[in-house]
Amino acid sequence: MPLARSDTSPLFGAGATSTLRLVVYLAAGVALMVADYRGHYLARVRQYVAVAVEPVYRIAAMPADAARTVRLAVADRQALTQENQRLREALLLTQARLNRLSAVAEQNTRLKELLEVQHSLGLGVQLAKLIDIVLDPYRQRITLDAGARQGVVVGQAVLDAYGVMGQISEVLPTTSTAILITDTAHAVPVVIERTGLRTIAYGSGSSDRLDVPNIPVSADVKAGDKLLTSGLGGSFPAGFPVGEIVSVAADPSGMFAVAVARPAAALERSGDVLLLRPLADPVGPPALKPQQGPPAPPPEELAPATAATTPAAASPAAARPPVPAPAAPRPGDTGTAAPAAAAPVAAPRPAAPATTAAPEQRR
Repeated sequence: MPLARSDTSPLFGAGATSTLRLVVYLAAGVALMVADYRGHYLARVRQYVAVAVEPVYRIAAMPADAARTVRLAVADRQALTQENQRLREALLLTQARLNRLSAVAEQNTRLKELLEVQHSLGLGVQLAKLIDIVLDPYRQRITLDAGARQGVVVGQAVLDAYGVMGQISEVLPTTSTAILITDTAHAVPVVIERTGLRTIAYGSGSSDRLDVPNIPVSADVKAGDKLLTSGLGGSFPAGFPVGEIVSVAADPSGMFAVAVARPAAALERSGDVLLLRPLADPVGPPALKPQQGPPAPPPEELAPATAATTPAAASPAAARPPVPAPAAPRPGDTGTAAPAAAAPVAAPRPAAPATTAAPEQRR
């Protein structure tokens, strides 16, 4: 079967003609490259061609870009999720530490204030921590972590760094309960610092209010006056802050004035408190004062000096004065004269030598 003959010939075929054609094409290509390099004749043509061909390149690269994006989304999502979780945990831990440091700093501040109060008091104190608080309108109580085993007794005064909080009302082996000064069943004798007026502050059932009734109308009481413990009754030592008067008004009868005070203690915020223990009064005479002047020499140095200053020949016989002789009789006397009475013997002087002279005889 005869084969179909093609009229077309390849661009580079075998033979001399084809070789010559290849050489011409190569020479033309080199000439065009040199001309373009020298004169940039084809720069604009290349720009147009690149703009026309760029969409083709983008379309051809879309599958590869999509595959890369999917691979990154799938491969890195887990790593990103883990890193995000780790960063969240680190942030929470750092925030917790920061909050803890803030709480510790506040606690240190409160303890320093309590320590300053303890040093400024002339009383024995005991530190206790508040573990429960009840601020009911009919019951204002706090529970402390110190009890009978720690030496707590009923009636002890409780205060914080700012003022009086209350007093112990119930004691258990390891815990104790204190009634606050704002309890309706509690009253504390107070004195107004500015005027010295004594009165009584009663609890109102509210943690931020004290009632001070039965104030004489003529009394000088005004807002801003400080209330201190008066020391009457023996429950609270004198001089501790109780509150500050915020308002004064007349009672319904018009015979007395009624004041409202704000407690000085931080009843809703205090976490550490002090339990007062009055120091026992000293028994017996006061202690001797230290001796003034230079110290006394030791006994062994004092003995020789004493012996040297004492007369060695001082005896009782030598210290006794001589007895005077009897007086001689006068020439005209006929009778026998009675012997003269002896002069009284002087008492011996222990520290002086006998220097008394005999009295002169009568002539």
